[in-house]
Amino acid sequence: MSTPRKDSFIHELQIIWDEVGESDTDKDRMLFELEEECIELYRRKVDQANWSRVQLRQEIADCEAELAAICSALAERPIHIRQDQNFGSLKQELARICPELEEMRKRKSDRRNQFIDVHEQIQSISNEMYGTGEYAPAVIDENDLSMRKLEELHRQLNALQKEKSDRLKTVQDNLHTLNSLCSVLSLDFKETIDRVHPSLGDSEGSLTVDIDTIKQLTIAVQDLREIKLQRMEKLQDIATTMLELWHLMDTPVEEQQIFQNVTCNIAASEDEITEPNTLSEGFINHVEEEVSRLEALKSSKMKELVLKKRAELEEICQKTHLVPELGSALEYAIETIESGTVDPAWVLEQLELHIGKVKEEAFSRKDILEKVEKWLSACEEESWLEEYNKDENRYNAGRGTHLNLKRAEKARALVTKIPGMVDALNSKTTEWEQERGVEFKYDDARLLSMLEDYTNSRQEKEQERRKLRNLKKHQGQLIAEQEVLYGSKPSPKAQSAKKLSRQSSTIGSGRRTSLGVSSKADAKATQSCFESEEESSPTGSPKHSQ
Repeated sequence: MSTPRKDSFIHELQIIWDEVGESDTDKDRMLFELEEECIELYRRKVDQANWSRVQLRQEIADCEAELAAICSALAERPIHIRQDQNFGSLKQELARICPELEEMRKRKSDRRNQFIDVHEQIQSISNEMYGTGEYAPAVIDENDLSMRKLEELHRQLNALQKEKSDRLKTVQDNLHTLNSLCSVLSLDFKETIDRVHPSLGDSEGSLTVDIDTIKQLTIAVQDLREIKLQRMEKLQDIATTMLELWHLMDTPVEEQQIFQNVTCNIAASEDEITEPNTLSEGFINHVEEEVSRLEALKSSKMKELVLKKRAELEEICQKTHLVPELGSALEYAIETIESGTVDPAWVLEQLELHIGKVKEEAFSRKDILEKVEKWLSACEEESWLEEYNKDENRYNAGRGTHLNLKRAEKARALVTKIPGMVDALNSKTTEWEQERGVEFKYDDARLLSMLEDYTNSRQEKEQERRKLRNLKKHQGQLIAEQEVLYGSKPSPKAQSAKKLSRQSSTIGSGRRTSLGVSSKADAKATQSCFESEEESSPTGSPKHSQ
């Protein structure tokens, strides 16, 4: 173990000892002590070196353990630093591990910050919704910082955010509804929401979404909605009364327009009434005052209304040929109204009921009345035709002769339809009476009786015309027999026929002169009318036999 430097020191020490005169024993002893001290120093150095090696290995082991723990916490595969046995010295191994460890520590720190951020958001939202202390904050587990755990926290955060969003929407919807209700009811919106929660009126701050605030807000909406329903029902009742009074008194449209926004909501639902101040107390009071004014005005106009309704009833009865049944009773009712013993509204109600019944009956009589009008019109033409046929100068040329001829021709065609009209009316009226169990009256006379009387009268006229034709036929036969016995003489009938022929020619020439229109058709039409009158006229004589 000697070295040149050590030998030099020992040699120098021998020289010193020789000069001093140390004995060999002392020299040996001191050399021994010197060797012991050297050995002790070497031992300490070896121990120190060994301790340093142990510390390096421990540090490496700790780094590896920490690295493994971080990988485990992050749920990642562990990092293997030692790839083979020739990895170099411990310091080199430590130098290789430290950067990896620092990287993993940084990743762990970032991951932990993510956990902290999510936890803080969860805690913040929870405090907003459930209040401070109501929601216990989650403790971060340093040993579990995996992405799975982070995703669970994110799902929890998303659920809370969605719940907060739903609550926020609920609050905003309630605030919107509350604002609309306050506008309709003419209430102070700011004062109303301040009673629920002061933060709701802060336009710059965030809305409170805790359970208690939402409950109070919902209660406030329900309370105002009940008030709205009560006022709406009250206003609709008032509007109904107003419409009745307008109808009773025939209020001009100009006056009704003032309260058009009231009557248009008479059948509206709650959601349809959104106009500001529509249900304010002041506006309802204003409408009530108008109804009170109309009520006072109704009393003074009631008699006029009763008379007007009576005139309406009489007009309907006149148009439908009915006889009103309330004549004397109505006059008595008007007298009692003047004396104040009967409520005018009751009289009006009875009139309205009777008018309704008359209108209903008039509707059921409509078809029959139309047929009656046609029948009566045909009867008028029949009467005119009878009078026309009695006129001996009907073929004389004159103003309007050709018009009368045309009318007569149309009248004859219409008269032939009268029996069919009468049969159809009989059938229709009989069916109507059987369905309703009452008689069909026309101007206080039973229609079936009228039809029967007309039929009998027509039959009597027909019998008279038949007798007259038979009489003229018999007279013609007597004249013919006389001609055979006493010779041919111009008979009055023949002279009459010639005279009529000359009159017909005169009529034709007169028409050509007066109208400036000449045609053979006019002469033929005139001759045809003459011949048809002789054959079918109710008052004409039968055609003379040749």
